[in-house]
Amino acid sequence: MTTDVQNTTAAGVTAHDWGWRHASRKDFALRHVDFDIKPGERVLLLGASGAGKSTLMSGLAGVLGGDDEGEQEGELLIDGVDARQARGRCGLVLQDPDSQTILERAGDDTAFGCENLNLPKDEIWNRARAALDIVGLDYMAFDRSTRGLSGGQRQRLALAGVLAMHPGLLLLDEPTANLDPDGVKEVHDAVRHVLEQTHETLVVVEHHIDVWLDLVDRVIVLGKPEVDSNVGGVIADGTPDEVFGHMGQVLADGGAWVPGRTIESHAPKPEQIRQPQDVVLYTRDLSFGYDFPLGEHIDLEFHSGEVTALTGRNGVGKSTFGLTLAGLLKPIAGRVCMADDLVPPHRENNVITWKSRDLLGRIGMVFQEPEHQFAASTVRDEVAIGPKSMGKTDEEAYSIADRLLERLNLSRFAKANPFTLSGGEKRRLSVASMLAAAPKVLVMDEPTFGQDFTTWTSMVQLIAGARDQGCAVIMITHDEPLIEALGARRILVREGE
Repeated sequence: MTTDVQNTTAAGVTAHDWGWRHASRKDFALRHVDFDIKPGERVLLLGASGAGKSTLMSGLAGVLGGDDEGEQEGELLIDGVDARQARGRCGLVLQDPDSQTILERAGDDTAFGCENLNLPKDEIWNRARAALDIVGLDYMAFDRSTRGLSGGQRQRLALAGVLAMHPGLLLLDEPTANLDPDGVKEVHDAVRHVLEQTHETLVVVEHHIDVWLDLVDRVIVLGKPEVDSNVGGVIADGTPDEVFGHMGQVLADGGAWVPGRTIESHAPKPEQIRQPQDVVLYTRDLSFGYDFPLGEHIDLEFHSGEVTALTGRNGVGKSTFGLTLAGLLKPIAGRVCMADDLVPPHRENNVITWKSRDLLGRIGMVFQEPEHQFAASTVRDEVAIGPKSMGKTDEEAYSIADRLLERLNLSRFAKANPFTLSGGEKRRLSVASMLAAAPKVLVMDEPTFGQDFTTWTSMVQLIAGARDQGCAVIMITHDEPLIEALGARRILVREGE
């Protein structure tokens, strides 16, 4: 389909000794950033988890807030204008699609940005339809509820809403992190299609570099500010060949997903392979879903000391299945059960009938959106909640928390509010808070989302460690290297099965 897209004037971007510190944090998220991006350039923005990539993207979009929300140094300009005053020139797709889903109907949500630009009604709907088409959602009627979309579908919907506005600067913050391989290709091809037509300036953040290499002509790498000196800034800037050719090892050592790097195997050893009697969680004639079944008549067993990967296309119900297995969503029919010796006293063997305190130490859930499970005002307290609830003393609970924070490179944020962390840091915190309670079954929805290679490797080691201690780990993931590194058992979830 040929899409009628108006000519868009590409935006230029300048950062001059720019930095930002969140109001609730002691250290700068990033500092001493200098670069000039010419109109029409296509830039891949790299850096270790916590280097400030998302903060920079929010700064470019003009959504960081005023002086009451943080401290700014230097200048960040769009076409020579302070980025906070040039919001109509930028379109930002965030890591979390939920934060950009505004309206009930998909068509209305796509048109929302255009309506705020006061465009004529006919043009709004033409743009909305074209945008939905190029991100692979043209099959959806305009009255399709946004609440019924999967995370990956909502990400494509968010992209469509941004593309419909025809911004001069397109900002993509890990736009494919929650998508299946087909969805990744659809978004990649959609962005390429738009850039070919509009020649917009592109800045994309992505840990998995190879996804965007064929579309970018420049790579900018941010250094991670040191705790004491707050020195960060741009540590590499050039063409992909220049940056990866001259600094490939430096980037790899700093945590970047440099193409071709070797991944260490953490598959179980032969003597660790499960025995038939090790079943800790199982389903009996299970049907799950919301208003209608997404899966029916399911009989599965999950074993102690085993990692199981639930895979499949976006929208088939993997996250819904995970919530059901975790005892957080009532099945349409059938049961989710645990081994008899794990059933709480005076409870039937049907996890959906248990109280939340019954699930503690038995089944833990890492949600797709980390913010949905945060309950404390500091990172350290968040991780200590589980051990305290399990009867540990404060000293014991905080000792467990400190060890996990150290392993996941979060110790420096111990006193920070969880909601001020980057997307990748929030994900690691959500995993740490669940592991701290040492559950017998751990259900994890996209556990490696937003991680650089270093923190991804730490996550793999933690999951392998939980497995080796007897935990049954159930991962909902599109991350093929994760599945292979853990030697995980695969279960393909298909729609309606």
